Amino acid sequence: MLAGLLLLESLSIGLFALLLLRQQRQELREIARRRLEYEVSSLALQTREALYEDRPAWIQNSVKTVADSPTVALAKITDPAGKVLFLSEGDTSASTLSPVELMELPQLKKQRAACLTLAGDVMECAQAIESAGTLRGYAWVVRNNSWADEQLKLLLRDTTVFGMVWIVASAVLVALMSGSIARPLAVLHKGAGALTASLENNGAFPLPVTVHNEIGDLIETFNSMVSSLEEQRSGLSDTLSLLDSMLANAPIGLAFLDRGSRFVRVNQVFADLTGVPLSRHLGRTLPELLPQPVAGEIENAVRRVFSTGEPVNGLELSGQSPISAAPRHAGAWTWLASAYPVRTTPQQVRWVGVIVLDASERKRSEEALRKSEKLAVTGRLAASIAHEINNPLEAITNLLFLLRNYGDLDETSRNYATMAEYEVRRIAEITQQTLRFYRQSTLPARTTMSELLDSVLSLYQSRLNALNLRVERDYDPAMDLFCFAGEIRQVFANLVGNSVDATSDGARLLVRARRSHNWMNPSEQGVRIAVADTGAGMEPEVRERIFEAFFTTKDATGTGLGLWVSHEILMKHHGIVHVRSRTADPDFPGRSPGTVFQIFLPDDPMLGNGADTEHA
Repeated sequence: MLAGLLLLESLSIGLFALLLLRQQRQELREIARRRLEYEVSSLALQTREALYEDRPAWIQNSVKTVADSPTVALAKITDPAGKVLFLSEGDTSASTLSPVELMELPQLKKQRAACLTLAGDVMECAQAIESAGTLRGYAWVVRNNSWADEQLKLLLRDTTVFGMVWIVASAVLVALMSGSIARPLAVLHKGAGALTASLENNGAFPLPVTVHNEIGDLIETFNSMVSSLEEQRSGLSDTLSLLDSMLANAPIGLAFLDRGSRFVRVNQVFADLTGVPLSRHLGRTLPELLPQPVAGEIENAVRRVFSTGEPVNGLELSGQSPISAAPRHAGAWTWLASAYPVRTTPQQVRWVGVIVLDASERKRSEEALRKSEKLAVTGRLAASIAHEINNPLEAITNLLFLLRNYGDLDETSRNYATMAEYEVRRIAEITQQTLRFYRQSTLPARTTMSELLDSVLSLYQSRLNALNLRVERDYDPAMDLFCFAGEIRQVFANLVGNSVDATSDGARLLVRARRSHNWMNPSEQGVRIAVADTGAGMEPEVRERIFEAFFTTKDATGTGLGLWVSHEILMKHHGIVHVRSRTADPDFPGRSPGTVFQIFLPDDPMLGNGADTEHA
């Protein structure tokens, strides 16, 4: 303690001396500047009077008189061009102005006196000498730095003497007081060491109280604390044994975390859920052991419990188990988590307990049940629609056949009737496919892509005209592809229909097809088709779910099955689809929104002869 106090005193005095010297240096510099301004003004005045009296000898005497001042190192008089005429010491012919002084000459014509700093922290003041309105020269005075340094040395010496006297006096005072403080503190230190070594070894307690002051009160309080700890120890041991048994044998995951979201205790079930060995949990944080965003959600719940002191229930978490997880916890999982406060006092939350229940099987069962129910409802609806539509479709087909072959129609009308009959047959084919939930009903064949795309655009021609959409077609009329024509037509009908739904008046729709290579496998040849629009675009979270069954953004008008069915068709054709989309951004008003679907379909003559392979 004595050494620490002496060190503190030394540092305090040293800091005080440093600040005092710094302040004194600034004050001496300011005093020197004012004295130099006074000296140079006096020298300029005396020189002007000597010039007026035409007595050059007076100028030399004035220069030497000014230089005799303890704060002045050098004085000189120069002509308007800067040539030295009079010098306090030395040869004037060998003395010239420095570049810094020469640069200051134009400024001296505009002000009475100016001070500048030369190399080596040397201060110099100068003033123009005017007589009868004519510039006759300049007076220069240089500060004597040795005078300021001497003043600082005297101050430092006085401060050092004062500091040494103060430190010695403090050391004597501490030595006198340390005896009455150190001895009882040594007793207390010895007792604390014995308590740290073993609470059961209570032979050193109670500690003797030899002084009647605050330290004596502290020793008495310490003795009371040891007695209370001994009384609580037996009951605490039983409680800990009970809690350890509950923690180890509970069928749910249990974990306890501190305010830094670090694990202080977990059970084996929790370790199995995380896939991390039990020994690796202690001292680690949630982000170190659990993936995001699961770790972030639990961490937020833990912080909320520490902040409010209230439990957090009903937290549902989902993720993918690591490879090291137990087999029964492998794959996608769902946890139901709750966080509750663990209090050491009614007002203090020491830890937060987290209870985790593995609800993965229940979640998967519920999801499978929902999908099964949706598919069952869709199947029943499809069967009902197919039954109701097939009969009128057959009648329409017959009537169109009679109209085309026996009606008195011109060539244009007969072509329209043929197109209508073709589209009715396609509706019947789609109805059968919907009824069987897209089972292969026809054989693949070589199909002209231009005719297929033109037929789709013709189907939506009325809506395109109504919305004033500009359609750009870019494909080779002779290009063909080996595919299921009806199914591919259904894919493009869904894409074009979605583009029409997403666009407004005056927008643009681009349909492009050309021979190309698979961008994931350049050796595979086929056809690349792009359907692009300048519509509203899709947000990223919508784009990620567009191929999910029953997902729709069209509210009551959408079924959520169009792109899902299209994706299934593309997978059966071993095709690949890539989607790009962006919405309007107010920060970039010149960038238009829109969506682009790029599809690659391989030209595979073996299509339909083997098992379908799903592509990325």
